[in-house]
Amino acid sequence: MSSRIKLFIVCLLCSNTGFTLPAPADITWRLSSDTIWRLPPNTGHVSSTPEQALLLLRNTKLPDSSIWWPNVKLSLFIENLKANINFPLKIYQGSNTNFCGYAALSYLPLQDDPLSYTRFMLSLYLDGKATWNNISFETSPAIHQAAGTLHFKGILDIRHADQIWFLILADHFRSYLNFFNRRFHPGSEDTFWAAVNYGKFNRMIRQLLGWQVEARGSDVLRPHIPHLFDYLTNCLTTGTTYLYVNNTYLHKKNHNKFKSRFPTHYIVLEQIHRIPGQEDWVDIVYWDYGGRTLRQMDLHFLKRILFGVSHCTPPTDNK
Repeated sequence: MSSRIKLFIVCLLCSNTGFTLPAPADITWRLSSDTIWRLPPNTGHVSSTPEQALLLLRNTKLPDSSIWWPNVKLSLFIENLKANINFPLKIYQGSNTNFCGYAALSYLPLQDDPLSYTRFMLSLYLDGKATWNNISFETSPAIHQAAGTLHFKGILDIRHADQIWFLILADHFRSYLNFFNRRFHPGSEDTFWAAVNYGKFNRMIRQLLGWQVEARGSDVLRPHIPHLFDYLTNCLTTGTTYLYVNNTYLHKKNHNKFKSRFPTHYIVLEQIHRIPGQEDWVDIVYWDYGGRTLRQMDLHFLKRILFGVSHCTPPTDNK
């Protein structure tokens, strides 16, 4: 057991026994996928199972190549789908892209309804178009040509299903950020064409997935939430909670030296606990970049980087 995991277990024991640890410094730990300390899925709602999705994938005959996606390799497409079904938390937007919002959105369907996700992706591969929640996705020839050609993006280079998924979402859902970037061109995945502002992010969840979203915040002004810890704790008990944050602040060691003042990133808050004896300090566990992170921070710092809280609850009727 690593020393980081041991220290976290000590923190948990202390919280249950009444002991307190010294005031912590700002600490971030990336939780490995094989750690014995595991968290359950956080959607609190399941419309289908991975077994159903895998069965559909096995029983669907796919051509060796698609006339719609000439640069997508079938073997990479299938392996990518299997990985997303079996390990939904590992989906990653790729290096140096603006696909963060779409990867964050994927947290919900991959855990809540992998069958609908798989059916949608298979329809795209076979027919070049597909429908989800009565929304028709018919993309441009430029997108058909681009999928499978994105390179120098890390693991995304060989995740051809993710390339299709991210590109088609970016092509369909638009916002004011697309005013000067309405059409895809090579390299657009790195520009405002692929960016997801806060209003667009919440709209995608409502329209595509049918989830209810209570959103507080904006792209410019921070939300006024007087009792932030209590509010976030309550959100976690009734749904899935996204935080819209300034990622430059989140990963900068010296928090007194900032450059960007705007939000840049979406994370899924999975747990938040006060540190005993330190009322302004909390342990949080959040998901982003294909994995979970455990971090200690003070609530004042969290308020400084926080521009939006989206509390998402599932539809009342299963599909």
